[in-house]
Amino acid sequence: MMQTIDLRGKSLSASELRTAVPRPELDVTEALAGATALIQQVREHGEAGLLDQAERFDGVRPKAIRATAAEIEAAVANLDSAVRAALDEMIRRVRLASAAQVPAPATTVLGDGAIVEQRWEPVERVGLYVPGGKAVYPSSVVMNVVSAQAAGVKSIAIASPPQKDHGGAIHPTILAAAGLLGVAEVYAMGGAGAIGALAYGVESLGLEPVNVITGPGNVWVAAAKRAVTSVVGIDAEAGPTEVLIIADGSADPELVAADLLGQAEHDELAAAVLVTDSEALAEAVQPIVERRTLATKHADRAGVSLRGQQSAIVLVDNMAEAARVSNAYGPEHLQIQTADDDAVLEQITNAGAIFMGPYAPVPLGDYIAGSNHVLPTGGQAAHSSGLGAHTFLRAQQIIRYNRAALDEVRDRLRAIATDEDLPAHGESVDARFGTGREV
Repeated sequence: MMQTIDLRGKSLSASELRTAVPRPELDVTEALAGATALIQQVREHGEAGLLDQAERFDGVRPKAIRATAAEIEAAVANLDSAVRAALDEMIRRVRLASAAQVPAPATTVLGDGAIVEQRWEPVERVGLYVPGGKAVYPSSVVMNVVSAQAAGVKSIAIASPPQKDHGGAIHPTILAAAGLLGVAEVYAMGGAGAIGALAYGVESLGLEPVNVITGPGNVWVAAAKRAVTSVVGIDAEAGPTEVLIIADGSADPELVAADLLGQAEHDELAAAVLVTDSEALAEAVQPIVERRTLATKHADRAGVSLRGQQSAIVLVDNMAEAARVSNAYGPEHLQIQTADDDAVLEQITNAGAIFMGPYAPVPLGDYIAGSNHVLPTGGQAAHSSGLGAHTFLRAQQIIRYNRAALDEVRDRLRAIATDEDLPAHGESVDARFGTGREV
Protein backbone atom coordinates (compact mmCIF):
# COMPACT_ATOMS: atom_id res chain seq x y z
CA MET A 1 0.00 0.00 0.00
CA MET A 2 1.38 3.41 -0.98
CA GLN A 3 1.40 6.06 1.73
CA THR A 4 -1.04 8.96 1.44
CA ILE A 5 -0.01 12.54 2.19
CA ASP A 6 -3.00 14.81 2.68
CA LEU A 7 -2.21 18.47 2.02
CA ARG A 8 -5.81 19.59 1.61
CA GLY A 9 -6.79 22.66 3.57
CA LYS A 10 -3.19 23.56 4.30
CA SER A 11 -1.53 26.77 3.21
CA LEU A 12 2.15 25.80 2.87
CA SER A 13 5.05 28.00 1.81
CA ALA A 14 7.44 26.89 -0.89
CA SER A 15 9.97 25.72 1.71
CA GLU A 16 7.28 23.83 3.63
CA LEU A 17 6.18 22.12 0.42
CA ARG A 18 9.74 21.00 -0.30
CA THR A 19 9.79 19.39 3.13
CA ALA A 20 6.35 17.81 2.70
CA VAL A 21 6.99 16.05 -0.62
CA PRO A 22 8.30 12.46 -0.41
CA ARG A 23 12.01 11.84 -0.99
CA PRO A 24 14.30 8.80 -0.75
CA GLU A 25 16.94 8.59 1.96
CA LEU A 26 19.98 9.25 -0.18
CA ASP A 27 22.98 11.38 0.70
CA VAL A 28 25.69 11.65 -1.94
CA THR A 29 27.94 13.25 0.66
CA GLU A 30 28.09 9.98 2.60
CA ALA A 31 29.56 8.21 -0.44
CA LEU A 32 31.98 11.01 -1.33
CA ALA A 33 34.94 9.83 0.74
CA GLY A 34 34.66 6.27 -0.56
CA ALA A 35 34.26 7.42 -4.16
CA THR A 36 37.28 9.71 -3.84
CA ALA A 37 39.38 6.81 -2.53
CA LEU A 38 38.38 4.66 -5.52
CA ILE A 39 39.26 7.48 -7.92
CA GLN A 40 42.65 7.87 -6.24
CA GLN A 41 43.28 4.14 -6.61
CA VAL A 42 42.75 4.44 -10.34
CA ARG A 43 44.97 7.54 -10.54
CA GLU A 44 47.78 5.71 -8.74
CA HIS A 45 47.44 2.23 -10.19
CA GLY A 46 45.65 2.78 -13.49
CA GLU A 47 44.53 -0.38 -15.25
CA ALA A 48 45.41 -2.60 -12.25
CA GLY A 49 43.20 -0.46 -10.02
CA LEU A 50 40.27 -0.80 -12.44
CA LEU A 51 40.69 -4.56 -12.62
CA ASP A 52 40.77 -4.85 -8.83
CA GLN A 53 37.62 -2.76 -8.54
CA ALA A 54 35.83 -4.85 -11.19
CA GLU A 55 36.63 -7.99 -9.23
CA ARG A 56 35.48 -6.38 -5.99
CA PHE A 57 32.26 -4.70 -7.14
CA ASP A 58 31.22 -6.55 -10.32
CA GLY A 59 32.31 -10.02 -9.28
CA VAL A 60 34.49 -10.58 -12.32
CA ARG A 61 37.98 -9.66 -13.53
CA PRO A 62 37.85 -8.63 -17.20
CA LYS A 63 40.37 -10.20 -19.55
CA ALA A 64 40.67 -6.79 -21.18
CA ILE A 65 39.17 -3.44 -20.25
CA ARG A 66 39.05 -1.88 -23.70
CA ALA A 67 36.80 -3.52 -26.25
CA THR A 68 38.36 -4.33 -29.60
CA ALA A 69 37.01 -3.26 -32.97
CA ALA A 70 36.31 -6.91 -33.75
CA GLU A 71 34.21 -7.30 -30.59
CA ILE A 72 32.16 -4.23 -31.46
CA GLU A 73 31.63 -5.42 -35.03
CA ALA A 74 30.58 -8.87 -33.80
CA ALA A 75 28.10 -7.34 -31.36
CA VAL A 76 26.48 -5.37 -34.19
CA ALA A 77 26.38 -8.44 -36.45
CA ASN A 78 24.77 -10.59 -33.76
CA LEU A 79 22.24 -8.00 -32.60
CA ASP A 80 18.64 -9.20 -32.66
CA SER A 81 16.98 -7.78 -35.76
CA ALA A 82 13.98 -6.38 -33.86
CA VAL A 83 16.23 -4.70 -31.31
CA ARG A 84 18.39 -3.27 -34.10
CA ALA A 85 15.36 -1.85 -35.89
CA ALA A 86 14.18 -0.26 -32.63
CA LEU A 87 17.62 1.21 -31.91
CA ASP A 88 17.90 2.54 -35.47
CA GLU A 89 14.56 4.32 -35.09
CA MET A 90 15.50 5.63 -31.66
CA ILE A 91 18.74 7.02 -33.07
CA ARG A 92 16.89 8.68 -35.96
CA ARG A 93 14.37 10.38 -33.71
CA VAL A 94 16.84 11.49 -31.05
CA ARG A 95 19.13 12.90 -33.76
CA LEU A 96 16.32 15.07 -35.10
CA ALA A 97 15.33 16.40 -31.68
CA SER A 98 18.96 16.91 -30.59
CA ALA A 99 19.84 18.86 -33.73
CA ALA A 100 17.12 21.35 -32.80
CA GLN A 101 18.95 22.07 -29.54
CA VAL A 102 22.04 23.54 -31.20
CA PRO A 103 21.77 27.36 -31.15
CA ALA A 104 22.50 29.20 -34.36
CA PRO A 105 25.43 31.66 -34.44
CA ALA A 106 24.34 35.26 -33.98
CA THR A 107 25.86 38.64 -34.72
CA THR A 108 24.97 41.82 -32.84
CA VAL A 109 25.93 45.17 -34.40
CA LEU A 110 26.25 47.70 -31.58
CA GLY A 111 27.42 50.53 -33.79
CA ASP A 112 29.46 51.28 -36.90
CA GLY A 113 32.45 48.95 -36.63
CA ALA A 114 31.33 47.53 -33.26
CA ILE A 115 30.32 43.88 -33.47
CA VAL A 116 29.87 41.05 -30.97
CA GLU A 117 29.44 37.55 -32.37
CA GLN A 118 27.98 34.60 -30.47
CA ARG A 119 29.12 31.10 -31.30
CA TRP A 120 28.68 27.70 -29.66
CA GLU A 121 31.81 25.56 -29.63
CA PRO A 122 31.73 21.85 -28.73
CA VAL A 123 34.14 20.45 -26.18
CA GLU A 124 36.89 18.31 -27.69
CA ARG A 125 36.33 15.04 -25.86
CA VAL A 126 33.61 13.47 -23.70
CA GLY A 127 33.23 10.43 -21.49
CA LEU A 128 29.80 8.82 -21.43
CA TYR A 129 28.78 6.54 -18.58
CA VAL A 130 26.25 3.77 -19.22
CA PRO A 131 25.08 1.90 -16.10
CA GLY A 132 24.80 -1.87 -16.00
CA GLY A 133 23.37 -2.98 -12.67
CA LYS A 134 19.84 -4.35 -12.48
CA ALA A 135 19.28 -3.72 -16.19
CA VAL A 136 21.19 -3.06 -19.38
CA TYR A 137 20.69 0.31 -21.05
CA PRO A 138 21.55 0.54 -24.77
CA SER A 139 19.05 3.41 -24.76
CA SER A 140 21.45 5.38 -22.54
CA VAL A 141 24.20 4.82 -25.12
CA VAL A 142 21.96 6.43 -27.72
CA MET A 143 20.92 9.36 -25.52
CA ASN A 144 24.48 10.21 -24.53
CA VAL A 145 26.23 9.65 -27.85
CA VAL A 146 23.66 11.28 -30.13
CA SER A 147 23.59 14.43 -27.98
CA ALA A 148 27.38 14.70 -28.10
CA GLN A 149 27.47 14.05 -31.84
CA ALA A 150 24.74 16.64 -32.47
CA ALA A 151 26.90 19.18 -30.64
CA GLY A 152 29.86 18.33 -32.90
CA VAL A 153 32.03 16.45 -30.39
CA LYS A 154 34.73 14.54 -32.28
CA SER A 155 36.17 12.27 -29.58
CA ILE A 156 33.86 10.02 -27.54
CA ALA A 157 34.64 7.33 -24.96
CA ILE A 158 32.03 5.06 -23.35
CA ALA A 159 32.39 3.34 -19.99
CA SER A 160 30.06 0.58 -18.84
CA PRO A 161 30.52 -2.00 -16.06
CA PRO A 162 31.91 -5.45 -16.94
CA GLN A 163 29.27 -8.16 -16.92
CA LYS A 164 29.83 -11.35 -14.93
CA ASP A 165 27.47 -13.24 -17.21
CA HIS A 166 29.65 -12.29 -20.18
CA GLY A 167 33.03 -13.20 -18.73
CA GLY A 168 33.89 -9.65 -17.70
CA ALA A 169 33.14 -8.14 -21.11
CA ILE A 170 30.72 -5.29 -21.73
CA HIS A 171 27.18 -6.40 -22.42
CA PRO A 172 26.96 -7.12 -26.18
CA THR A 173 23.89 -4.92 -26.64
CA ILE A 174 25.82 -1.96 -25.19
CA LEU A 175 28.68 -2.71 -27.59
CA ALA A 176 26.25 -3.03 -30.50
CA ALA A 177 24.64 0.32 -29.74
CA ALA A 178 28.09 1.92 -29.66
CA GLY A 179 28.91 0.28 -32.98
CA LEU A 180 25.70 1.53 -34.60
CA LEU A 181 26.69 5.05 -33.56
CA GLY A 182 30.28 4.74 -34.80
CA VAL A 183 31.92 4.85 -31.37
CA ALA A 184 35.07 2.71 -31.29
CA GLU A 185 36.35 3.57 -27.80
CA VAL A 186 34.45 1.49 -25.23
CA TYR A 187 35.72 0.39 -21.81
CA ALA A 188 34.54 -2.34 -19.41
CA MET A 189 34.72 -0.32 -16.21
CA GLY A 190 32.09 0.88 -13.80
CA GLY A 191 31.34 2.89 -10.71
CA ALA A 192 33.51 5.59 -9.20
CA GLY A 193 36.68 4.12 -10.69
CA ALA A 194 35.31 4.53 -14.21
CA ILE A 195 34.51 8.18 -13.55
CA GLY A 196 38.05 8.70 -12.27
CA ALA A 197 39.52 6.97 -15.31
CA LEU A 198 37.55 9.19 -17.67
CA ALA A 199 38.49 12.34 -15.77
CA TYR A 200 42.21 11.67 -15.41
CA GLY A 201 42.94 9.13 -18.13
CA VAL A 202 44.69 5.73 -18.03
CA GLU A 203 47.85 5.73 -20.12
CA SER A 204 48.22 1.95 -20.47
CA LEU A 205 44.74 1.74 -21.97
CA GLY A 206 45.26 4.65 -24.35
CA LEU A 207 42.46 6.41 -22.48
CA GLU A 208 42.99 10.16 -22.66
CA PRO A 209 41.25 12.49 -20.15
CA VAL A 210 37.89 13.90 -21.21
CA ASN A 211 36.42 17.39 -20.86
CA VAL A 212 32.87 16.43 -19.88
CA ILE A 213 31.38 13.32 -18.24
CA THR A 214 27.68 12.55 -18.58
CA GLY A 215 25.29 9.70 -17.93
CA PRO A 216 23.25 8.23 -15.08
CA GLY A 217 24.50 5.89 -12.37
CA ASN A 218 24.20 4.89 -8.73
CA VAL A 219 25.15 6.93 -5.67
CA TRP A 220 28.83 6.04 -6.12
CA VAL A 221 28.80 7.37 -9.66
CA ALA A 222 27.04 10.54 -8.48
CA ALA A 223 29.60 11.03 -5.70
CA ALA A 224 32.49 10.43 -8.10
CA LYS A 225 31.11 13.01 -10.53
CA ARG A 226 31.01 15.51 -7.70
CA ALA A 227 34.60 14.62 -6.79
CA VAL A 228 35.98 15.34 -10.28
CA THR A 229 34.13 18.59 -11.03
CA SER A 230 37.35 20.55 -10.52
CA VAL A 231 38.82 18.95 -13.66
CA VAL A 232 35.81 18.09 -15.85
CA GLY A 233 32.28 19.26 -16.51
CA ILE A 234 29.37 16.99 -15.63
CA ASP A 235 25.70 16.88 -16.57
CA ALA A 236 24.26 16.28 -13.08
CA GLU A 237 24.57 14.05 -10.04
CA ALA A 238 21.94 11.50 -11.01
CA GLY A 239 19.96 9.91 -8.20
CA PRO A 240 17.17 7.32 -8.19
CA THR A 241 14.67 7.68 -10.99
CA GLU A 242 11.31 9.30 -10.29
CA VAL A 243 7.92 10.11 -11.76
CA LEU A 244 5.31 12.56 -10.51
CA ILE A 245 1.85 12.30 -12.03
CA ILE A 246 -0.62 15.17 -11.82
CA ALA A 247 -4.08 13.74 -12.38
CA ASP A 248 -7.65 14.77 -11.68
CA GLY A 249 -10.92 12.89 -11.59
CA SER A 250 -10.98 12.58 -15.38
CA ALA A 251 -7.87 10.37 -15.42
CA ASP A 252 -8.07 6.62 -15.98
CA PRO A 253 -6.94 4.97 -12.71
CA GLU A 254 -5.72 1.91 -14.61
CA LEU A 255 -3.32 4.03 -16.65
CA VAL A 256 -2.18 6.03 -13.63
CA ALA A 257 -1.43 2.82 -11.72
CA ALA A 258 0.41 1.35 -14.70
CA ASP A 259 2.57 4.47 -14.96
CA LEU A 260 3.43 4.46 -11.24
CA LEU A 261 4.47 0.83 -11.48
CA GLY A 262 6.42 1.43 -14.68
CA GLN A 263 8.76 3.74 -12.79
CA ALA A 264 8.87 1.66 -9.61
CA GLU A 265 10.30 -1.38 -11.39
CA HIS A 266 13.64 0.37 -11.96
CA ASP A 267 14.90 -0.28 -8.44
CA GLU A 268 13.97 -0.20 -4.77
CA LEU A 269 14.78 3.52 -4.44
CA ALA A 270 12.74 4.60 -7.47
CA ALA A 271 10.09 7.18 -6.61
CA ALA A 272 6.49 7.08 -7.84
CA VAL A 273 4.26 9.99 -6.79
CA LEU A 274 0.66 10.77 -7.67
CA VAL A 275 -0.66 14.28 -6.95
CA THR A 276 -4.43 14.61 -7.29
CA ASP A 277 -7.40 16.64 -6.13
CA SER A 278 -9.66 13.60 -6.54
CA GLU A 279 -10.05 11.39 -3.49
CA ALA A 280 -12.00 8.95 -5.65
CA LEU A 281 -9.06 8.59 -8.05
CA ALA A 282 -6.64 8.10 -5.15
CA GLU A 283 -8.83 5.34 -3.70
CA ALA A 284 -9.24 3.66 -7.08
CA VAL A 285 -5.50 3.67 -7.85
CA GLN A 286 -4.37 1.90 -4.68
CA PRO A 287 -5.82 -1.58 -5.33
CA ILE A 288 -4.90 -1.44 -9.02
CA VAL A 289 -1.28 -0.72 -8.13
CA GLU A 290 -1.31 -3.67 -5.73
CA ARG A 291 -2.79 -5.98 -8.37
CA ARG A 292 -0.40 -4.90 -11.09
CA THR A 293 2.61 -5.14 -8.79
CA LEU A 294 1.83 -8.74 -7.84
CA ALA A 295 1.56 -9.65 -11.53
CA THR A 296 4.75 -7.98 -12.79
CA LYS A 297 8.14 -9.64 -13.28
CA HIS A 298 10.03 -7.37 -10.87
CA ALA A 299 7.35 -7.42 -8.19
CA ASP A 300 9.81 -7.56 -5.28
CA ARG A 301 11.77 -4.41 -6.05
CA ALA A 302 8.73 -2.56 -7.40
CA GLY A 303 6.87 -3.32 -4.20
CA VAL A 304 9.73 -1.98 -2.08
CA SER A 305 9.76 1.19 -4.17
CA LEU A 306 6.02 1.77 -3.95
CA ARG A 307 5.89 1.16 -0.19
CA GLY A 308 8.96 3.30 0.46
CA GLN A 309 8.99 6.79 1.89
CA GLN A 310 9.91 8.17 -1.54
CA SER A 311 6.58 7.13 -3.07
CA ALA A 312 3.15 8.50 -2.17
CA ILE A 313 -0.30 9.62 -3.21
CA VAL A 314 -0.56 13.32 -2.39
CA LEU A 315 -4.02 14.83 -2.00
CA VAL A 316 -4.44 18.54 -2.77
CA ASP A 317 -7.34 20.97 -3.00
CA ASN A 318 -7.11 21.78 -6.71
CA MET A 319 -4.91 21.65 -9.80
CA ALA A 320 -3.19 24.94 -8.95
CA GLU A 321 -2.00 23.34 -5.70
CA ALA A 322 -1.01 20.23 -7.61
CA ALA A 323 1.25 22.37 -9.81
CA ARG A 324 2.75 24.00 -6.69
CA VAL A 325 3.53 20.59 -5.22
CA SER A 326 5.09 19.47 -8.49
CA ASN A 327 7.25 22.60 -8.75
CA ALA A 328 8.42 22.08 -5.16
CA TYR A 329 9.29 18.49 -6.02
CA GLY A 330 10.98 19.27 -9.37
CA PRO A 331 10.40 15.82 -10.89
CA GLU A 332 12.66 14.05 -13.33
CA HIS A 333 9.56 12.89 -15.21
CA LEU A 334 6.29 14.79 -14.92
CA GLN A 335 3.10 13.30 -16.35
CA ILE A 336 -0.05 15.41 -16.69
CA GLN A 337 -3.36 13.56 -17.09
CA THR A 338 -6.19 16.02 -16.48
CA ALA A 339 -9.28 17.50 -18.12
CA ASP A 340 -7.18 20.52 -19.20
CA ASP A 341 -3.53 19.48 -19.50
CA ASP A 342 -2.34 22.73 -21.05
CA ALA A 343 -3.82 24.81 -18.23
CA VAL A 344 -1.77 22.76 -15.78
CA LEU A 345 1.32 22.97 -17.99
CA GLU A 346 1.18 26.78 -17.89
CA GLN A 347 1.77 26.61 -14.13
CA ILE A 348 4.73 24.22 -14.31
CA THR A 349 8.24 25.64 -13.94
CA ASN A 350 10.40 22.78 -12.60
CA ALA A 351 10.55 19.45 -14.45
CA GLY A 352 13.08 17.41 -16.40
CA ALA A 353 10.70 16.19 -19.10
CA ILE A 354 6.93 16.65 -19.28
CA PHE A 355 4.57 14.01 -20.69
CA MET A 356 1.19 15.31 -21.75
CA GLY A 357 -2.00 13.27 -21.70
CA PRO A 358 -2.83 9.55 -21.53
CA TYR A 359 -0.90 8.62 -24.67
CA ALA A 360 2.51 10.02 -23.65
CA PRO A 361 3.73 7.68 -20.90
CA VAL A 362 7.27 7.98 -19.53
CA PRO A 363 8.55 4.85 -21.36
CA LEU A 364 7.90 6.71 -24.61
CA GLY A 365 10.53 9.24 -23.53
CA ASP A 366 12.79 6.49 -22.22
CA TYR A 367 13.08 4.98 -25.67
CA ILE A 368 11.62 6.42 -28.81
CA ALA A 369 9.83 9.75 -28.39
CA GLY A 370 12.92 11.57 -29.67
CA SER A 371 13.46 13.36 -26.36
CA ASN A 372 16.40 12.57 -24.07
CA HIS A 373 15.95 10.36 -21.03
CA VAL A 374 19.03 11.51 -19.10
CA LEU A 375 17.29 13.99 -16.79
CA PRO A 376 17.85 15.80 -13.48
CA THR A 377 16.66 13.97 -10.36
CA GLY A 378 16.23 14.77 -6.68
CA GLY A 379 14.80 18.23 -7.29
CA GLN A 380 17.68 19.33 -9.52
CA ALA A 381 15.16 20.25 -12.22
CA ALA A 382 14.74 23.50 -10.28
CA HIS A 383 18.14 24.61 -11.58
CA SER A 384 19.30 22.12 -14.22
CA SER A 385 18.05 20.77 -17.52
CA GLY A 386 18.24 17.31 -19.02
CA LEU A 387 21.03 16.05 -21.24
CA GLY A 388 21.13 17.49 -24.71
CA ALA A 389 23.43 18.89 -27.35
CA HIS A 390 23.75 22.02 -25.18
CA THR A 391 25.48 19.93 -22.48
CA PHE A 392 28.53 19.62 -24.73
CA LEU A 393 28.58 23.19 -26.05
CA ARG A 394 30.32 26.28 -24.70
CA ALA A 395 29.09 29.76 -25.49
CA GLN A 396 31.88 31.98 -26.83
CA GLN A 397 31.75 35.67 -27.71
CA ILE A 398 33.89 37.16 -30.45
CA ILE A 399 34.45 40.90 -30.22
CA ARG A 400 35.28 42.90 -33.35
CA TYR A 401 35.80 46.69 -32.98
CA ASN A 402 37.57 49.00 -35.39
CA ARG A 403 39.48 52.14 -34.38
CA ALA A 404 36.50 54.49 -34.71
CA ALA A 405 34.21 52.21 -32.69
CA LEU A 406 36.78 51.92 -29.88
CA ASP A 407 37.34 55.68 -29.88
CA GLU A 408 33.61 56.23 -29.50
CA VAL A 409 33.47 54.35 -26.18
CA ARG A 410 36.93 54.96 -24.69
CA ASP A 411 35.93 57.92 -22.51
CA ARG A 412 33.19 55.88 -20.90
CA LEU A 413 35.50 52.90 -20.57
CA ARG A 414 38.15 55.07 -18.88
CA ALA A 415 35.56 56.49 -16.47
CA ILE A 416 34.61 53.00 -15.28
CA ALA A 417 38.25 51.88 -15.09
CA THR A 418 39.13 54.94 -12.99
CA ASP A 419 36.17 54.32 -10.70
CA GLU A 420 37.34 50.73 -10.17
CA ASP A 421 40.91 51.96 -9.55
CA LEU A 422 42.28 50.03 -12.51
CA PRO A 423 44.03 52.80 -14.46
CA ALA A 424 46.02 50.43 -16.67
CA HIS A 425 42.74 49.30 -18.19
CA GLY A 426 42.14 52.77 -19.55
CA GLU A 427 45.79 53.19 -20.51
CA SER A 428 45.68 50.02 -22.64
CA VAL A 429 42.94 51.70 -24.70
CA ASP A 430 44.61 55.12 -24.82
CA ALA A 431 47.82 53.50 -26.08
CA ARG A 432 46.05 52.69 -29.32
CA PHE A 433 45.52 56.43 -29.95
CA GLY A 434 48.95 57.65 -28.91
CA THR A 435 47.56 59.42 -25.83
CA GLY A 436 48.45 56.93 -23.10
CA ARG A 437 50.86 57.69 -20.28
CA GLU A 438 54.43 56.60 -21.06
CA VAL A 439 55.52 53.67 -18.87
